Amino acid sequence: MPWSAKRIALAGLAVVLVAGAGAAYGAYEYKRQERVKSEAAALTGGDPDQAPQLISRYGCGGCHTIPGLRGANGLVGPPLQKFAGRVYIGGVLPNRPDNLVRWIVNPRALSSRTAMPRTGISEAEARHVAAYLLTLR
Repeated sequence: MPWSAKRIALAGLAVVLVAGAGAAYGAYEYKRQERVKSEAAALTGGDPDQAPQLISRYGCGGCHTIPGLRGANGLVGPPLQKFAGRVYIGGVLPNRPDNLVRWIVNPRALSSRTAMPRTGISEAEARHVAAYLLTLR
């Protein structure tokens, strides 16, 4: 059955509406992600955009699976997806920005039983990593 001009116009309208909805959602999601990053930066004093290279430099992805980071697929430590929603850090500290920075810098000072090593990351660098982890919702 051949398509009528009316059916072709309706199909075209449907395509436009779907594309428009997709674009609107994309803009909404971009703004949401920027808001989450801004909140994480304010909470930690760090910049989540600086974290990927630090996470790579300090080898965090060798032990943890970290969403959004290529090669961060370690299976030694816990996966870090949805980290911002966790209640505890390492099972011992309330998940607060100040505790997270302290944990990243020197986890064994906070829990002698943790397998997580001290990597040599500075407090300033840990703030960037903490900001990134707090964007994982």
